[in-house]
Amino acid sequence: MERSSLGMVPFKLRGIGRLSSLALALTALLAALLASLGPARAHEIRPAIADIEVRPDSAELTIRLTLETLVSGIDVAGLTDTNEAEGVERYDALRALPPEELEERFRAAWRDLAPRILLRSGDHVLVPELVFVEVGEVGDPGLPRESVIGLRAELPPGDAPVSLSWPAAWGPIALRQMGVEEAEAYTGYLTGGEESAPIPRTGTASESWARTFIRYVVIGFEHIVPLGADHILFVLGLFFFSLRLRPLLYQVTAFTAAHTVTLALATLGVVSVSPALVEPLIAASIVFVAVENIVFPRMNPWRTAIVFGFGLLHGLGFASVLGEIGLSPSRLVTGLVGFNIGVELGQLAVIAAAFLLVGLPFGRRPWYRGVVAVPASAAIALVGGWWFLERTVL
Repeated sequence: MERSSLGMVPFKLRGIGRLSSLALALTALLAALLASLGPARAHEIRPAIADIEVRPDSAELTIRLTLETLVSGIDVAGLTDTNEAEGVERYDALRALPPEELEERFRAAWRDLAPRILLRSGDHVLVPELVFVEVGEVGDPGLPRESVIGLRAELPPGDAPVSLSWPAAWGPIALRQMGVEEAEAYTGYLTGGEESAPIPRTGTASESWARTFIRYVVIGFEHIVPLGADHILFVLGLFFFSLRLRPLLYQVTAFTAAHTVTLALATLGVVSVSPALVEPLIAASIVFVAVENIVFPRMNPWRTAIVFGFGLLHGLGFASVLGEIGLSPSRLVTGLVGFNIGVELGQLAVIAAAFLLVGLPFGRRPWYRGVVAVPASAAIALVGGWWFLERTVL
């Protein structure tokens, strides 16, 4: 018996060694996969922001956008990062050009680009005239630089309203009606080449509350999946703490309640915090929950309170999205509720995917925490830490 017992020791050590090696390999793999999400802002595809004013005889647009996307000819439809686009080398080369040279390239390409911006007034297709171009200075090549263009189109006689369709290949665009009472102004978020609601020459465009609600549900969901890399990591940090329903429910409920509060307050203009402060703190929150997963394997009284506090930060991050694309004051509550529901659906989708891919097949294994949960949390902490450094000192 003694010999047999001693003989088991090397076998056990080999088993532990294999699991340790597997855990290290899994940590490295997860870190690589999570890092492939990219820094949450680097090379991101931002929506264009268009302000349109429709008058009895003309339509004028001022558009803030990433001009390099149009000039390079890359197709970013359905993408979240320019690095995923074919021909991104052309985009990156344009990104390094001085403003005057990029403006020259854009003006040379305008004859081919103008017909792709589809302005309609009744049965008439309008080709916009380029009024001005303002190109931003060269900055961090990893971040999109903002330029502004002004367009104008003469309207045909009559009172037919105007609609806009933005090419899907150029990414999404937020369209905001100007020159009317703010409380009634139309705001649209167009993706996939979608056409806006008809904007009348006098008065405001009308959109049903149901269409507004659905549109903002989609925007909220997309802000988590696939656009919200930092929010995805935070939710995964909650997931890897415990597969038991009660701890997960406590955390998700606290997180949801908190970000709902700050999302509403920030959207209503009650609170305002600079993204330069919010973004690094969101990255720090990812690191904290991931490290706590490793150090404290059981639910502590302060865990829920800390998650609630971090939820307040993430709500401010969500609010910055609505601030960018705009939210029609006439549909404020509808849009806000729809966006928040979309965010919740996105979070639930992340948790469901993690449970199906990881929790269900491995969650009951005795080695789950050491081989899966801890390495996954370590990888999440590493990526969150890198993002924190990138948003503060790099």
